[in-house]
Amino acid sequence: MDYKVMLDTIWVIVASMLVFFMNLGFAMVESGFNRSKNTVNILSKNFIVFAVSTLGYLMLGWGLMFGDGNAFVGLKGWFFLNGLDNSPAVGQSYLGVYSALSWASVPLLAKFFFQLVFCGTAATIVSGAVAERIKYLSFILFSFIMTIFIYPITGHWIWGAGWLQKLGMLDFAGSTVVHSVGGWAAMAGIMVLGPRFGKYGNNGKITPIPGHNLSIATMGTFVLWFGWFGFNPGSTMAADFNAISHIAVTTNTAAATATLSATIASWVILGKPDLGMTLNGCLAGLVAITAGCAYVSISSSLIIGLISGLLVVLSVIGFDRLKLDDPVGALSVHLLNGIFGTLAVGLFAQDKIGGFSSPNGLFYGGGVKLFLAQLAGVFTVGAYVFTISYVVWLVLKITLGIRVSLQEEIQGLDIGEHGNYAYPEFLIRKNY
Repeated sequence: MDYKVMLDTIWVIVASMLVFFMNLGFAMVESGFNRSKNTVNILSKNFIVFAVSTLGYLMLGWGLMFGDGNAFVGLKGWFFLNGLDNSPAVGQSYLGVYSALSWASVPLLAKFFFQLVFCGTAATIVSGAVAERIKYLSFILFSFIMTIFIYPITGHWIWGAGWLQKLGMLDFAGSTVVHSVGGWAAMAGIMVLGPRFGKYGNNGKITPIPGHNLSIATMGTFVLWFGWFGFNPGSTMAADFNAISHIAVTTNTAAATATLSATIASWVILGKPDLGMTLNGCLAGLVAITAGCAYVSISSSLIIGLISGLLVVLSVIGFDRLKLDDPVGALSVHLLNGIFGTLAVGLFAQDKIGGFSSPNGLFYGGGVKLFLAQLAGVFTVGAYVFTISYVVWLVLKITLGIRVSLQEEIQGLDIGEHGNYAYPEFLIRKNY
């Protein structure tokens, strides 16, 4: 019996469960940051999106992402559903089919499950950004298309032995592969969908629409912070105690310093320490460190966190001024800090600092080669994901429609889309 493979497999499955648990965190954060009349809708979207992601990734997304093929797409291992009963023995990886993952010794199904929960995370990022005005069915269809054709293609470029991986781009746990991809898809949706009713006045005035439950949002952020210790350390796909320990500390350090810098920035800019900014600051730090958690030092993770916390406050304000209505700050957290975190690898990376070989970044004598590879990844992934997503959203708008009626938006999507309320006692009180 190979005890190393056994321990590696247990670690990968436990880490996968932690990442799966992040779905609860997203549901809580998004529902808390939105109005009570849309709570059922948001919770339902967050719940069903993982089921949709599972089917899409199982049938086609996995093969497109990790199947052997060319520099742009996987051409083998499609319709993974047909091969489950013939999955290889422990330690094998279907060489010649999924060679990009042959470096990990765990069973093929453990690799699949770990990558599946990442796919689900990318899809659920979109949910909060388009909240309070999108049709339920249109969101489900977009999520399905995203998990089949959008997320896996760019994932192949970076993690599936594609052209960006060969160029030298590094993204250890997905600042670009997961978070920026979700952010670009969300931005396209926001632009096609338009802002919520009453958010922006004709005179340029911005009307704040506060969330209904910051208690739930705070608990959700704690859940996400906790789940990230599966997200980043789990990407080792092995129970390497030194690497896991290093990654856990860089991840936590960035989250902590981003929390503080976002709180201070909101205090200075807005006059009060805004809790919503504090929570998003924490998430921004987690997103930003995700690409480089294995490649940067503890001190570098501290700096990355400080910068990301400031960025999220400035960008939430900036996106509002651009009239990009994002109820939960997903663009600021996942898109902008996904980009920043990816570029930060090109600046702060140090060879073998976390046990992994990598080029040194610009600040550690490595020159600009790694930074340029990171920059190429940011631009090309952004161009592909935004363009395809925008087209998909437009097609859905022309065919099914993507926005609920004004009456339904005012009344709330809970009753219009689902026929019930998250807080029925509100109705009882109105009747007395």
